[in-house]
Amino acid sequence: MKTIAVIDDDEYISSFLSTLLEKSGYRVLKGYSGTEALLLIEKELPDLMLLDLMLPGLSGEEVLKRVKDIPVIVLSAKNTPKDKVDSLQCGAVDYVTKPFDSEELLLRIALRLRESSTKEKKLSSKGFELSEESKEIKYKGETLRLTRTEYSILKQLMIMDGSTITKSSLLERISFDTPDCTESSLKQHISNLRKKVEKVAGYSAIENIWGVGFRLV
Repeated sequence: MKTIAVIDDDEYISSFLSTLLEKSGYRVLKGYSGTEALLLIEKELPDLMLLDLMLPGLSGEEVLKRVKDIPVIVLSAKNTPKDKVDSLQCGAVDYVTKPFDSEELLLRIALRLRESSTKEKKLSSKGFELSEESKEIKYKGETLRLTRTEYSILKQLMIMDGSTITKSSLLERISFDTPDCTESSLKQHISNLRKKVEKVAGYSAIENIWGVGFRLV
């Protein structure tokens, strides 16, 4: 059972999140301040943290800078692009604004937990295997010769494991690894990647969901 730390000073939100997560099969640890968050992870390291930014005492931003080896999803009413960029640069793996959709939050949590697991073991999906250690992706044993951007794109498609990822989400997730990839260049990167995958796999494994995004088939 995965353990999630919920750090939020709003008792109603904290209680709601705890119930939501426990019903979804997670174990929950709760903290109501930045200082409490740090004390909590000293005693027990959770698998993921949901962190509000506007906390009493030590702010969420300060907590972010001090948390290591735990994926942190910021859950905040702050919704400016600067708030999001600053949090991601400080180490957050995702940013969800309040109010939030419960199903979307649960999906983001599941994806981030799965993504963090690739640091410890191989990721596999639809015949593809990814090694985080060697930074290689193989299809049924044959290595794909990919650029850094193509590797990052295919990794995210594998994490989704057949579910559709939107263009905006894909760009957001690969932005720190591949700053050269923009909305205008993404189409070309996908096209190049599709050709390389088809050459090895023998079929077009990357499906374009018109007007939405992409998925691995």
